[in-house]
Amino acid sequence: MPVPPPVTGTEAATTRIPAAPPPAGPPPEVPGTDAPTTAIEAPGTQARSTSVLRDPLALVLIFVTVIALALAGLIGAELIARRIADNKVAKATECVVHDKASASFGVTPPFLWQHITGNYTNISIHTAGNQVKDAKQMTADLNISDVDLHGNGDSKGTIGALDATLTWPAAGIKETVQSMVPILGNLVSDLKTNSRDGTVELKGAFGLATVVVKPEVVNGGLSLQVQKLTGLGALTLPRESLQPELDRFAAELTKRYPLGLRADSIEVTDTGVVARFSTRNASIPRSDDPCFANL
Repeated sequence: MPVPPPVTGTEAATTRIPAAPPPAGPPPEVPGTDAPTTAIEAPGTQARSTSVLRDPLALVLIFVTVIALALAGLIGAELIARRIADNKVAKATECVVHDKASASFGVTPPFLWQHITGNYTNISIHTAGNQVKDAKQMTADLNISDVDLHGNGDSKGTIGALDATLTWPAAGIKETVQSMVPILGNLVSDLKTNSRDGTVELKGAFGLATVVVKPEVVNGGLSLQVQKLTGLGALTLPRESLQPELDRFAAELTKRYPLGLRADSIEVTDTGVVARFSTRNASIPRSDDPCFANL
């Protein structure tokens, strides 16, 4: 076998050994282009979502949660609206009676429904007992029901029923008589109520003069009828002078009661006097009275 001729230096210099191929891998990034991104979903996420939707218990829990949140929102709105309404009615009452007052609306139906429909089932009002207008130490308890605020040009609406109970202690009667009945007030140093015969006894200093009056309901109003005058009262306070003063005093106490309130009864107790007033199907007048401006 013939032997190939040896490679000369020139031929060795020009002989090239092939370069090894580059390693396999991602293509080089081209400047100015964004590499594509691939969203990788956590293993099992889709499976868990599907299992929750297919689980009846999970669906019930979701439904109950949504209902609970909705109810919580409604209850919160109900409580806030009720509190605002209570405060507005209380402030209006305080303006009228010149005393602190509290008010509350009936619990059924919900207040929001009453407000939307304009029909209020029941409103209760209680005053602090310092005074009712000019009557010192008097307490008023009012119960108002069936209020309809669908008014017309002449009224703001109607009140189905309003019942008021006025409680007046003996000390308050004495203080009020002293300030509002000049012909008698200067002589009164003590006042006593007698539940047995329904009279009020006004005594002067040192027992020198005594006037006994009987509170009564006359034509829907209050009247104080003189029953007896003894001591110096018989001389210094003749009946024909005293009775007109007592009539004026009783009329002054009740003349500014709103909505056609009329006296139903008056009871003399051992501690004072309790009077009950009421009105039915009363029209709520349109008025510029600032006490009712925010209602």
